[in-house]
Amino acid sequence: MGFLQTTIPFPSIELGLGIAESPGDVAVTLQILLLLTILSLAPAILILMTSFTRTVIVLSFIRNALGTNQVPPNQVLIGLALFLTFFIMAPAFGTVYTDAILPYLDGELTLEKMWDIGIEPIRGFMLQHTREKDLEMFIAMRADERPQTPDDVSTLTLIPAFVISELKTAFQLGFVIFIPFLVIDMVVASTLMGMGMMMLPPVMISLPFKILLFVLVDGWHLVVRSLLMSFS
Repeated sequence: MGFLQTTIPFPSIELGLGIAESPGDVAVTLQILLLLTILSLAPAILILMTSFTRTVIVLSFIRNALGTNQVPPNQVLIGLALFLTFFIMAPAFGTVYTDAILPYLDGELTLEKMWDIGIEPIRGFMLQHTREKDLEMFIAMRADERPQTPDDVSTLTLIPAFVISELKTAFQLGFVIFIPFLVIDMVVASTLMGMGMMMLPPVMISLPFKILLFVLVDGWHLVVRSLLMSFS
């Protein structure tokens, strides 16, 4: 009995360089290169220009305060931080999509106009959560004139000021998170010293109590609620 042999076509991909026939071909090529550049920088944009920085730092502080090492694992913390970032940034992202991306895809806006319109919701979010002290520092370092309106603030000046402000806020929240767990560690360490059990690591004894406290007060709910309220 013979076997039925069939030929399965496989697609081929060809890359090459050609001569542009019109200035429009050059413009399209440059737009594609710019789009690829933006996509390669997308992770940095997501991290530095959104709520991701504050969120992931606070979640990392929780794990360090509990002393559970790799529990929750990094993948879980980063995934939770990403979804919380999408939740917080949903109004801004929605405005960018409806006011900038859709008109550009329909041919109603040029690439430059799409960028000018699309960056405004993100700038508004960053301006809302940037301290004036940090913004003034970067403006002074660039020797720029004092901006009269928020629109006069350069985006390149706003981004580092926003990141510094987010780091300060995240560390403030982390300090508050550490306090109750630090009290438990001190109580356990003092108790062990009073009992003469100085060779027993206090962390080994305090860890179950810290986990129990965190579960009893519904810690994840409180921390996520505090994060969401800090962006409201």
